[in-house]
Amino acid sequence: MAAKHETTSDKRGDVQSPIRVGQKVLIRAVTMYYTGEIVGVTDQEILIAKAAWIADTGRFSQALAKGASALNEIEPYPVDAVVSVGRGAVIDVVTWTHELPTEVK
Repeated sequence: MAAKHETTSDKRGDVQSPIRVGQKVLIRAVTMYYTGEIVGVTDQEILIAKAAWIADTGRFSQALAKGASALNEIEPYPVDAVVSVGRGAVIDVVTWTHELPTEVK
């Protein structure tokens, strides 16, 4: 069963959760960071493609502002991999507004 996508309103208007299919994201989990495009969402997991494990983000705010060029260590998954991130391990999810990192760094 797919999880419902929450929408709320604030002074900016309607605000949607970044946890939705088609969204590029940076996921901060309990022990790891991931970038990828969400291809599926269930009650238990977030499925991402075009995924990379980010071993070292460097300054977190710089990573969010500048994208892959600010990341210190990038380990991409194979191009055809779909990665399951357990929702119980997720700390936060933020929209990734840059190209997804695809090269080892």
